[in-house]
Amino acid sequence: MTKTRRTAILALAAACLCLALAACNMTGRPVTTTQPTVPATEPFLPSESFPASDFASEPGTMEGFTAEGGTNESTRPVAVNPAGFPSREILRGSPDPAAGTYTGLKPLPARPLSIADPNNSKGFPTKKVEHAFGVAENEAPHRISVDFQNFFESKRYAAVAYDTRSAGKVLYLTFDCGYENGNTAKILDVLKAKKVPAAFFCTVDEMKGAPEIVARMINEGHIVGNHSVTHPSFAEIGRTRMAEEVLGADNFLRRNFGYSAPFFRFPMGEYNESALDAVASLGFTSVFWSAAYADWDVNAQKGAQYALDTVLARIHPGAILLLHSISSDNAAAMADIIDGARTMGYAFHELTDLPQLRS
Repeated sequence: MTKTRRTAILALAAACLCLALAACNMTGRPVTTTQPTVPATEPFLPSESFPASDFASEPGTMEGFTAEGGTNESTRPVAVNPAGFPSREILRGSPDPAAGTYTGLKPLPARPLSIADPNNSKGFPTKKVEHAFGVAENEAPHRISVDFQNFFESKRYAAVAYDTRSAGKVLYLTFDCGYENGNTAKILDVLKAKKVPAAFFCTVDEMKGAPEIVARMINEGHIVGNHSVTHPSFAEIGRTRMAEEVLGADNFLRRNFGYSAPFFRFPMGEYNESALDAVASLGFTSVFWSAAYADWDVNAQKGAQYALDTVLARIHPGAILLLHSISSDNAAAMADIIDGARTMGYAFHELTDLPQLRS
């Protein structure tokens, strides 16, 4: 067989395999609707690969997961409140100029990379779910967001799409940070001037690529949430890999920033029920969203006015607003978004204020 013919046969086989895999991944969402949904996920553009020693509890132990029945921190049952949510406590090391961290806080102890029930022996569903939210109108959450929130509550998952319990017009501002392109600092400037709290869900690429920005988030009182190490689809990986992704990012924050927050956002909003259980078992609340727009494509920005009009048209009482920090439109419109929301009667709250976490 000639080299050219062998190459052609291999290429054809690879194409057939890709088509088969694509067919297997065509799964539905846990809600039925004829309304168009709007995706709110960003492409992940990793700048480098990261050595295992950056995230492991001990150098070189990325593969050293504990089997079922282990007694370390990651496999102990996580204490939850009556609603099923783990602690909302944010951990910070004590200030120490000689700490050697980006924040000047002493490093926190790293967590062992392990998880309870690594083989999903309890049989949590593994069907892929893609979070959706619909477009809110007249300051009311879309039915899709309502259905997702009802689903989380009915199954007692430690997950939240929006605040259903606060009486006033509260708003939770969150950002996904997959990588840095210079706009996050501008957003932080506005948040500081306007005295608005936010949560930034960061991948390790963001932490490594812009540590001074992440340190500024922490030192200025914002929440730095967990967005995984490598931004994979949690619907397509096992529970052991989930622990590697979640605790790997958490350990990077602990070692290099002296910080840990119990909030996680699924990359691309993709997960399954086993992933919801796994993340909660590690001590994290899964934070979704009920308001967002297609802001993540840096080559398709539509201007600050478009960002302002779109965001203000989609917020509602209790909304968790998802924006992307790489958007130049968001950076340019941030001050007006805050002012406009306040004019509409909204108050910005921290994720730790969510009533579900206080039950």
